[in-house]
Amino acid sequence: MPSSPSSFWLMPGQRLAASMAFLAAMLATPVSSNETLSGTGSDQRPNVVVILVDDAGLTDFTPFGGEAKMPAIQTLAERGIKFSNYHTSPLCAPSRAMLLTGIDNHRTGIATIPEVLTANQAGQPGYSMFLEPGVRTLADRLKAEDYRTYMTGKWHLGSGAQDLPNSHGFDRSFALDASGADNWEQKPYMGYYDFAPWYEDGKPADLPEDFYSSKFIVDRMIRYLESDKQPNRRQPFFSYLAFQAIHIPVQAPREVTDSYNGVYDQGWHQLRKMRHQRAIALGLIAPDTALAEMPANSRDWGNLSPQDRALYARAMQVQAAMLESMDSHIGRFIEYLNGRGELDNTLFIVTSDNGPEPSYPLDISGMKTWMSFNGYNHRLDNLGEKGSMVAIGPEWASASASPLNMFKFYAAEGGIRVPLIIAGPNIERQNWQPAMVMVTDIAPTVLDYLEVKDQHKEAVAITGRSMMPLLEGSATEIYADDEAIGMEVSGNSVLIKGDYKLSRNSPPHGDNIWRLYNLAADPGESQDLRALQPEQFDLMMEDYKKYASEFGVIPMLAGFDYVEQARRNSIKNLMQSNWRGLALSAVVVLTLFWLIIRRVRRRLQGQ
Repeated sequence: MPSSPSSFWLMPGQRLAASMAFLAAMLATPVSSNETLSGTGSDQRPNVVVILVDDAGLTDFTPFGGEAKMPAIQTLAERGIKFSNYHTSPLCAPSRAMLLTGIDNHRTGIATIPEVLTANQAGQPGYSMFLEPGVRTLADRLKAEDYRTYMTGKWHLGSGAQDLPNSHGFDRSFALDASGADNWEQKPYMGYYDFAPWYEDGKPADLPEDFYSSKFIVDRMIRYLESDKQPNRRQPFFSYLAFQAIHIPVQAPREVTDSYNGVYDQGWHQLRKMRHQRAIALGLIAPDTALAEMPANSRDWGNLSPQDRALYARAMQVQAAMLESMDSHIGRFIEYLNGRGELDNTLFIVTSDNGPEPSYPLDISGMKTWMSFNGYNHRLDNLGEKGSMVAIGPEWASASASPLNMFKFYAAEGGIRVPLIIAGPNIERQNWQPAMVMVTDIAPTVLDYLEVKDQHKEAVAITGRSMMPLLEGSATEIYADDEAIGMEVSGNSVLIKGDYKLSRNSPPHGDNIWRLYNLAADPGESQDLRALQPEQFDLMMEDYKKYASEFGVIPMLAGFDYVEQARRNSIKNLMQSNWRGLALSAVVVLTLFWLIIRRVRRRLQGQ
């Protein structure tokens, strides 16, 4: 177990922005062991910080080829390991459940997200939409080892009093129990939610007047850490920072957005090519990797009106600005840890919950009416600022995942292959780690790194695998070529076995047809091998059927389309949460109608 500061923080590296010069100096300055291990207590175990970004594609982070200025994350990448073949789930809540527990989503209770849950799944085992009995989080496990545990940001793992972070091992938490919310105000971003449900330590909470999500998430984490500082005793901590960036609504300060003027004016086709070329130059993908095709029915940038091009280019500027703003607050957090002498003894894990968001809510029937009632607009002059509703849409999402195929919601590589960075004491720098790893591998890796054994044998078993052999350099893979690894979320299904991948994607961008790819030769999924290698296809189909049976996958209803399902569930939720008001309105309307009819009858009788 690491017990002393690692020299990896002392390695030189070029900084990306003058604004981060102080951070760079702190990271490059040797720290004495007395400063590193604050207090006089003997507990020198490393801290653990998990930073989860929402909806970032493979090439969105700076070290993976993105345009946003992200010097804090770049610095972590330079001093740690970048994973080029890390896979998560295609949807946020299942990914978060798997990340925090190391358990397949169907055994956590979060098989999908409530927004697209179907009638045949609701209430079934694995589909309860909360962490089910026996499912233990990293916070549960580390708290039992005398770690202090903290969580700030998006939760989305159950709404009941017993389902919030304080019931799952977190000593302190300020959590958003929703798929997203506004980044400037305490209000919902879609009709599925009646309000923005924020909770502090399990109790409903209000946001401050100067709220901006990335700033607040870091501020509150620092407040919790400060309040628990003890002058004569060091106690290691686990911090889970779950950012709203860059989930819809995409929002950022105007001055940061303006700094990207012109960057995206050439459109999504050009950006896809540029990201593809950068990924090759960085060594993220092989030089002969083909660029995936854009999804069917994608729009041509050149056919858009000048007004639409300006709006879409600005939306992508806002997304870059949101990433930069988040990174600047991550930099503040790193500075804080350095100031209290904890930086060199902290394990950092930085990743995204799934691929980039393709949804464009402004095109959904009734959304503009809902926006007008909830204080949202979509104007070029304030895009990304308070009151604006911003999304990048499927074409930019395809560019954010370039050179991969598709995006969030889908089991295509663009939806499930995302950035992963691990840096910390006794982890030797590796430029790229190409081994296939899964989101369920993060929790067992942390436990293995800290030498924490399973304290509750009756708990639901971890299904992931420790990545420590990769971190230590003692192995080149943790899954053998003949091991089948399955995953399913809302009909989007995948099975990876060695270099091969079997997958199926649901509508509207998918067609429910099973396809076979060789990811080693074709990570962009440009060539379906089903007809060329029928025996391999049949073997992997049998493997998937075994996975689905073992883990309790409930098939989707015929005609399932996640956009339509989300619309139906939103209407249902609105009706349930507002039934009193709707009933009163109906009574008022019927009364007025009756009075009008009565008056007309009297006039007719008077004639």
